[in-house]
Amino acid sequence: MSGTEQEDVRYMRRALRLAVKGLRGCPPNPAVGCLIVKEGRVIGEGFHARAGEPHAEVMALREAGAEARGATAYVTLEPCSHHGRTPPCAPALVEAGVERVVAAVRDPNPCVAGRGLAILRGAGITVDESVCEPQARRINRGFFSRFERGRPWVTLKLAASLDGCSALADGTSQWITGAVSRAAVHRGRARAGAVLTGVGTVLADDPLLNARLYGQRRQPLRIVLDSKLSLSPQARLFTCDGGDVHVFCGAGVENTRREALLAAGATIHEVAAGDDGRPRLESVLTTLTELEVNEVYAECGPGLAGALIDAGLVDELELYQGPHLFGPDARSFAVLNRRTRIPEPPTWRVVRAQRCGRDARIRIQMEKE
Repeated sequence: MSGTEQEDVRYMRRALRLAVKGLRGCPPNPAVGCLIVKEGRVIGEGFHARAGEPHAEVMALREAGAEARGATAYVTLEPCSHHGRTPPCAPALVEAGVERVVAAVRDPNPCVAGRGLAILRGAGITVDESVCEPQARRINRGFFSRFERGRPWVTLKLAASLDGCSALADGTSQWITGAVSRAAVHRGRARAGAVLTGVGTVLADDPLLNARLYGQRRQPLRIVLDSKLSLSPQARLFTCDGGDVHVFCGAGVENTRREALLAAGATIHEVAAGDDGRPRLESVLTTLTELEVNEVYAECGPGLAGALIDAGLVDELELYQGPHLFGPDARSFAVLNRRTRIPEPPTWRVVRAQRCGRDARIRIQMEKE
C-alpha cells in the first residue's frame, strides 16, 4: 500500500468513527461522517446527527470555511445528489471548491446511486471510491439491507441461562441477566428503527419497549404482532414516552378492541396471514420497509423467536447469557422446527464474544450464501 493509500485509510477510519456518533439519531437516514483535509491537516469534520438536520459534508464544510477550496473530502458514503429534507451535498462540495473526494461506498438509494459521484466528476473533482468499504457498509447495514434486499436488517435479542433456557418451567424469567446487559439492550433499541415483539410478551410482561438512555431523542417504532387483536388499550406501551405503536394482524380480523386500540394511538396493519392466522413475517418486514425502517430489534418470546429463525429472517443473534442453570424442565429461548442433521457448513458464525457485567454477550450472524 502506497503512502497516499495509507493516508486515505487513516483519514477514512477517522471519518467512520465520526459516522458512528450518528447511529442513534439519524435513522431512517444513513450514518455518515466527513473530514476535510488540506496539506496534512484536518480543517473540518462533521457527522449526520439527526434526520432533517444538516448532513456530514455540510457540517464539515462549515467548520472548514474558505479553507475548503483545494482540499480533500473524506466521506463514508457517496454524497447525496437529490433534495430530501435538506439540500444535496455533492453540489455543496463543488461550490466549496474541494479538489478531491474520497468516498467509502456508493449510496444504494436509487435517488443517488452514483449520481453524486457523477456530479463531482463532472465538475472536475478527482473522485476515489471503495476506501474502507466493508467497514462503511457494516455501519449502515440496515440502510443497505433496505435498499439492496428490500427488507430491514433483523437482530434477534435473546437472554438465556448457560443451558440455553429463557425461563423456568413456571415462566419465571426475571432476571436472567444483570444491569449491564439490560443497559446494552437499550443501546440496541436506540440504534434500531423498530422494536418488534409478540402480543404474548406484551400481555405477560407489559413492557415499555422504548430506549431509556440519557439524551435519547429519537425513539424506535414499537411493533406488536397480534393475530387476534388481543392487546389491551391500557398497556404501558400507550402510556409512556416512546415510538409509535404499530399492531399487525391478519386481514379481516374483527375484535371489539379495534376501535379502542385506535383511540389509544395504535396504527393497525392488516397483512397476509399463515394457516395459523398469524401475520406472515415476510409481510410484516415488507410493511416496515415501506415505513423506512432500516433495522429491526426483535425482543420476543420463544415462539416468535423460533419462527423468525426458521423463516431465515434473522441476520444477527444478540445473545446474553446469565450465569444460571435452569435444568431440564425449563423453557428454551426459541421453539424451532425439528433438525435432523447438523448443517455443513455451519449456518451461523460468532463475530464477537465479550463479558458484559456478570454475563456473556455473544453476537452471532447468519452466514452469507
